[in-house]
Amino acid sequence: MKALRGEPFPKGPPRHNVTSMAAPPSRPASGELPLLPLRSMSLLPGLPQPIELGRTTSVSAVERARSRREGDPLAKLVVVATQRDALVERPELDDLYPVGLLAEVTQALHGVPGRMTAIVRGLHRVRILGLHRGADVTTVQYQRAHETMGDPTLAYALAGALQDLVRQHDESLPAASKNRNRAQTLAVLSAERAPGSICDLAATHVDLESEEAVEVLMELQITERLRKMLERVSHRINVLHVKRDLDKHVRDHLSKHEQEALLRHKLRAIQSQLADDVEEDAWLDELAARLDEKALTEHARDEVAREINRLRRMNPQSQEANTARTYLELMADLPWGEQDSTEDKLDLESARALLEREHFGLDKVKKRIIEYLSVRKLAPKKRGPLLCLAGPPGVGKTSLAKSIAESLGRTFVRMALGGVRDDAEVRGHRRTYVGALPGRLVQQMRKAKTTNPVFLLDEIDKLGGDANRGDPASAFLEALDPEQNDEFEDHYLGTPYDLSKVIFICTANDVSKIPPVLRDRLEFIHLSGYTLPEKIAIGRDYLVPRVLTEHGMDAGRVRFADEAFELISTQYTRESGVRNLQRQIEAMLRDVAMNVVEANDTSGAAPIELGAADVERVLGPPRYHEDALDEDPPVGVVTGLGWTPTGGRLLVVEASSSPGEGKLRLTGRLGSVMKESGQTALSLIRSRAEVLGVDPVQLRKVDLHVHVPAGAVPKDGPSAGITVTTAVVSKLTGRRVRNDVCMTGEVTLHGRVLAIGGVREKVLAAHRAGAKTVILPAQNRKDELDIPEAVRGDIEICYVDRVEEVLKIALLDPEPVEAAS
Repeated sequence: MKALRGEPFPKGPPRHNVTSMAAPPSRPASGELPLLPLRSMSLLPGLPQPIELGRTTSVSAVERARSRREGDPLAKLVVVATQRDALVERPELDDLYPVGLLAEVTQALHGVPGRMTAIVRGLHRVRILGLHRGADVTTVQYQRAHETMGDPTLAYALAGALQDLVRQHDESLPAASKNRNRAQTLAVLSAERAPGSICDLAATHVDLESEEAVEVLMELQITERLRKMLERVSHRINVLHVKRDLDKHVRDHLSKHEQEALLRHKLRAIQSQLADDVEEDAWLDELAARLDEKALTEHARDEVAREINRLRRMNPQSQEANTARTYLELMADLPWGEQDSTEDKLDLESARALLEREHFGLDKVKKRIIEYLSVRKLAPKKRGPLLCLAGPPGVGKTSLAKSIAESLGRTFVRMALGGVRDDAEVRGHRRTYVGALPGRLVQQMRKAKTTNPVFLLDEIDKLGGDANRGDPASAFLEALDPEQNDEFEDHYLGTPYDLSKVIFICTANDVSKIPPVLRDRLEFIHLSGYTLPEKIAIGRDYLVPRVLTEHGMDAGRVRFADEAFELISTQYTRESGVRNLQRQIEAMLRDVAMNVVEANDTSGAAPIELGAADVERVLGPPRYHEDALDEDPPVGVVTGLGWTPTGGRLLVVEASSSPGEGKLRLTGRLGSVMKESGQTALSLIRSRAEVLGVDPVQLRKVDLHVHVPAGAVPKDGPSAGITVTTAVVSKLTGRRVRNDVCMTGEVTLHGRVLAIGGVREKVLAAHRAGAKTVILPAQNRKDELDIPEAVRGDIEICYVDRVEEVLKIALLDPEPVEAAS
């Protein structure tokens, strides 16, 4: 019997008389009652059924019916009707089937606010004549439907046959579908004598579909209704018999496969005794032999033995056998122990020569790599630090890692971490999942075929995280921590794997974006951007010969003038590295290759010279304009310095004033830290106005506006503090700022100048722009050695402790005021 959404029926058979075809005397044959519309079920006369109500009008209809006083003929009565379309929220008369059911609400259970479960018992069929929608309850006019029996003898014969079919239907049901409620309703059905009631009870008992139940409800001729029910129940019995036969066939088929697997196992044992080589099982024996040769750990060997024994008992065509075979092949392909490792080459001279040959400059980085190799030579078993090469794109981080692997004579493998957001990509999936794979660490070790490769974790700062899929950064901890990576747990392997002999090297562009748990375990080697002379040297000595070879030309076939390199580096690329420089060189050489082929001049008798004019001809008009200092800056304009992942940049700060109340406005898409620097600068000027030469009265009578141009570019950081301070003081005092000065530094409320980062990149940017003086915090004096000697010789670096020193260096004397004639 169907119960909507699993609500239980009242225990025991109903005590009312369901055999009576006439309505009780107290039930009116017509009238107006609240409507209870049903979306996906139909109620039939007979047994009570639970109905879940969610619509406000339905809940109100039940409450109104139950609110009538005892003795009222309409107490607890509603009209139940089925909707033609279940998606209609507020059905009209045309949206309902014309025949409904007069029903009694025997019980109402309140649960979630706004919802109700009502126990409703159908009484008899009614015709719905009209519908009236009230404020909270919809009512319908109804009239009892007239039912006809036809030939009584035929009706009683059909009813008896239907009772027998229902009993046969229940006997054909699986054991899991039989329960106490079904037995009780079958007993009620067997005791019924009225043909119409037998038909309705049978329809409820066999769980008709909603459309079938509506068809039974709409049929007012009892004999025809019984015929339809006999067809429905007979069809269901046939379906049940077919399902039973199919289930038996599947069970027999599975038993047959199990028997075949057992016989196949016995056959292998017999053939083994007869020394008969079975070709179809040769792969398993070969795989077992490969695994025997591996230096597996004890735990791994037990796991492998268990899988091999399972595989021998399985049907080779089953999915489980394929999964086990894939796992064993992975274990056989992985490197294990000393036998699968390579011997290190620790020749420092060769390593130094290799680094010099492959990389220009980067003396500190090369020195750190040689130190690392030296320690490996003195203490081969010492676990080295986790190196992280940090720097902007294109400065040679990946190629440095390759050089380390080459100098050691080890295999180099690379794992890109950009976009990795699932810890299963690091630890793998458990083999119980369909399509499970090992983690990417294990997959790369399989490709390396050695236990001690140089493993590059590229772009570790791009690691993502998702609360629903785990944290990949945390999953890397076990692999990277030297104290525990000798027993790295991959979910797919199911056994510890030794990663302690692997040299892990990471790369990153922005160190601040590396998850803190990883950043704490890394030793950073910072690679700064290249200066213009360095880019020219790299382009001439490294990039051009390599690109010429790639384009099928001799190394000396094309010569670039230095001004061509300078033009490409400053006006066609904007980067700290040389990646885009190489792309532009490739574009130039493609043009040369085209001209050579068209002229049929492949002999290369005379070298081809490329200058600045050729650059503009091939690459088109310049794409960038290098930052340059304003030759005649107005009052309130100061040139600061900023840091970006692609190098240093000039940061112009403008200040203006207007009559007002001493307010400050900051614009230019500034971040919160930079806005706080502006507020700090204004508070400092107010507190030390007289010392800084500012009129306190004037300061209270003007509004200040500080703007940083390039408003589409986000800017943030504390290093613009002294720049904003200088710009505001310049505007308030009317003193211009020197046009050859750049500055950077954080300022405090008491006028102290604090250290900042990115000194090398900022000073290089000032040097490219033609600055002669750079003002830096005194605490950054330690960073002077990072600045190239050629740059230090061209500019004057002034170290300051207080903002007064900044103003003394940067501000010009007040311009004399011309006397009025």
